[in-house]
Amino acid sequence: MHYGNIKDCDIANGLGVRVSLFVSGCTHHCKGCFQPQTWNFKYGDVYTQETEDQIVKMLEPSYINGLSLLGGEPMEPDNQRELVKLCRRVKKLYPEKNIWCYTGYTYETDLLAPSRARCEVTDELLSYIDVLVDGEFVEAKKNIVIAFRGSTNQRLIDMNKTRETGHAEILPDLP
Repeated sequence: MHYGNIKDCDIANGLGVRVSLFVSGCTHHCKGCFQPQTWNFKYGDVYTQETEDQIVKMLEPSYINGLSLLGGEPMEPDNQRELVKLCRRVKKLYPEKNIWCYTGYTYETDLLAPSRARCEVTDELLSYIDVLVDGEFVEAKKNIVIAFRGSTNQRLIDMNKTRETGHAEILPDLP
C-alpha cells in the first residue's frame, strides 16, 4: 500500500483532533475529486511497519480523539489488507479512541453484499470503524456547508449503533 499524507493534528476529517491517513489508490474517479492524484495506487510513499509505528505514536497524546482513514479509497481491497492491521492495533492500544473511515463505496450494497470492494478482511475492518462516511462524491450535490462530507448524498453512519440494530444508523448533521 502507498499513502499520500499523514496529518497529526487534523480537525477537518472527524470530530475532535485526529490523526488522518490518506491512502493511495481509488477506482471511483469521481468527477470533481479534490485530490485525483491519489487515484494512482503508487502515489506517495510506501506504507511500512515504520509508517504504522509512526501513526500509533501520533495517536498517543490524550488530546487526540482518534484516527481517520481517507484517500484515495481506504476500502479498496489492497488497502483494506493493510488498514485492518493498523485498526486492530489502534483498538487494542487505544480502545477509547475512535476510528472514522471515508469511502466512496456504499455500506449496504458495496461493503456488505458481494462486490469488488469486499475481501477476506472487510468484515473485520468494519468491526473497528466507529463512523463510516459512505458514498461517492457527486459534484452536482457538492455542499461546502455540511460537516465532514463533500456532497449531500454521502452519509455519516454510526457503526456502533449499526452493529446493534443490524441496519445503517445515520448520524444527524454535525456542527
